[in-house]
Amino acid sequence: MSLTRLEAPATDGGSIVGRLSLLYAVSGLLLGAAIGGALYLGLAREIDRQDRRLVASKIQVLEHLVTRYPLTSEAVRSEIEHEAGSEGPVAFALRVLDDDNRVLLETPGMSARIPADRFPSPHAGDDDATTCVECVRDAKDEYMLHASWVPPHGPNPDARKLQVALDVSSSARVLSDYRTLLFVVIGLGILSTALVGAGVARIAVRPVRGITTRLRAITASQLDQRLTDARPWPRELRGLAHEIDGMLDRLEESFGRLGLFSAEIAHALRNPINNLRGEAEVALARTRTTEEYQQLLGSSLEEYDRLSRLIDALLFLARAEDPSRVIERSAFSARRELDVVRDFYDALASERSIRVACDGDAPLVADPTLVRRAISNLLANALNHTPSGGHITMVARPTGDGGSEIDVSDAGSGIAAAHIPRVFERFYRVDNPRAHVNTGAGLGLAVVRAIMRLHGGRADIESSEGRGTTVRLTFPPPRQDGGTTAEAVPPFSVS
Repeated sequence: MSLTRLEAPATDGGSIVGRLSLLYAVSGLLLGAAIGGALYLGLAREIDRQDRRLVASKIQVLEHLVTRYPLTSEAVRSEIEHEAGSEGPVAFALRVLDDDNRVLLETPGMSARIPADRFPSPHAGDDDATTCVECVRDAKDEYMLHASWVPPHGPNPDARKLQVALDVSSSARVLSDYRTLLFVVIGLGILSTALVGAGVARIAVRPVRGITTRLRAITASQLDQRLTDARPWPRELRGLAHEIDGMLDRLEESFGRLGLFSAEIAHALRNPINNLRGEAEVALARTRTTEEYQQLLGSSLEEYDRLSRLIDALLFLARAEDPSRVIERSAFSARRELDVVRDFYDALASERSIRVACDGDAPLVADPTLVRRAISNLLANALNHTPSGGHITMVARPTGDGGSEIDVSDAGSGIAAAHIPRVFERFYRVDNPRAHVNTGAGLGLAVVRAIMRLHGGRADIESSEGRGTTVRLTFPPPRQDGGTTAEAVPPFSVS
């Protein structure tokens, strides 16, 4: 297993605190603008409504006076001239004209400020005065203007045109000051929101910094530490902490298997290398005959073959653990593979007076080379642990769910119950003094289990001391998709 350092990306992803602060500021801006805009529009609408009511009220008063009193009366003149001297917050300018637009009476100074032609067209006296108002703006002030006709009545036999102007400059200044205040308040609100948001964001991401600090303290020699044991994390980070703990579990398991695997490899390689070195040292101690050197080379060749088979099995196990590996499947007869493996070991079985029988058949959709290798390893183990004159049976049969089973049974010495749970582990060996050979490295059954996992099946073993052993290979129903593999596995490789 190799460890690869993850380099930091070339581009900076920015700060979470900065992003949250910006989001807080933008949210404050939108919220403040919405509230301020709504308040401003409401205030402007209410001020406009009040001004229109004032104009309507004044035009009604003036119409009442003009219809009841002559223009030369004190009541009319007082009403019109009184507006010029008004010092209150409301300033009106009034004017009365005849049919030819000649000024009959007006508030002093009104012509200089608002000429008669600036007013809108007059309306009949029964019109709604609030719908007939227009606003004009000059260089200094802003006015709300209204004009209406008064029909001939009573002391005034001629029609009269009435013009009313309301100075709304103070209202405009109120709205202007209110806008300025809104901008200041919204600006200060955005600034304070950004500052408060930055503080809140720092508090919110404090658990993330805690996870970072905790992970920084975990090294290859401290993979037993877990985040969930350190503190209760917030709900949003709890899933992340559990996932990181799961990753640490896998890393710890991988490091443990790597260390154990390294120790097992060293132990497995030490014996043949020590044998080769010892034989070479003995041979070099003095001059040997040709026959002795030939014997030495023959013995070394056996050790080389043992090393080759060991390395081959180790490579296969390492590749079989690759989760992305897909095997190549094809349809074939299980009985055909049983017969091929039996024929291959027929000479060895005859030499040891062991009878090997095949029975049954079942269709398989699998990698025939890997299946042959698994059966070969099982038959080799059975031959090693079956006494002379014994028998071995290999049976293939279909299962009820569409899969297949292959049993390899021997009548050998069997395996003690304490060893059965571990016989599929790598390098695990059960020493049997009655076995024909005990030179295996303990990888045969591990290879069988790896082959069955590649096929999605399983390998089970049943054994009792003195009565023999049965290993069952269970293949699942055929898959609809096919796999491919570029690895070529030797047809017979016994470990």
